[in-house]
Amino acid sequence: MSVQIKRAYEPPSLSDGERVLVDRLWPRGIKKAAARIDLWLKELAPSNELRRWFHERPEYFSVFRKRYLQEMAAPAVSQALQQLYEIAREKNTITLVYAAKDEAHNNAVVLRDLLQGMRKPPSSSGPAKAATARARARMPRG
Repeated sequence: MSVQIKRAYEPPSLSDGERVLVDRLWPRGIKKAAARIDLWLKELAPSNELRRWFHERPEYFSVFRKRYLQEMAAPAVSQALQQLYEIAREKNTITLVYAAKDEAHNNAVVLRDLLQGMRKPPSSSGPAKAATARARARMPRG
């Protein structure tokens, strides 16, 4: 399986394989027929708040990555991510399409890294969650 990323403003090619748009908004000025998008997973995009925060602070990509991975624990996002994993398993090539100008620092880069390692993002279960729940239970309420 090959996972690529590509700006929506670059022309599609046969080598793209399955093209998945991973932005919440449709790229400006791109006609749907010309984009040749096979699937649009809006739910996989960062929240509007996180996207705006990162747009104002592009130098904080590592913080963006961490916050974005945390957002992926939400049920709707987790379901869309599972759908993306299934597509990646079924297809020889998958291209994550995005509109950001910065080709090295965007949500598609984070998703590509997840797919290449087939790792799931931090979730709401596991030892860390259990430890946090125990710590909260010991805290006085008031």
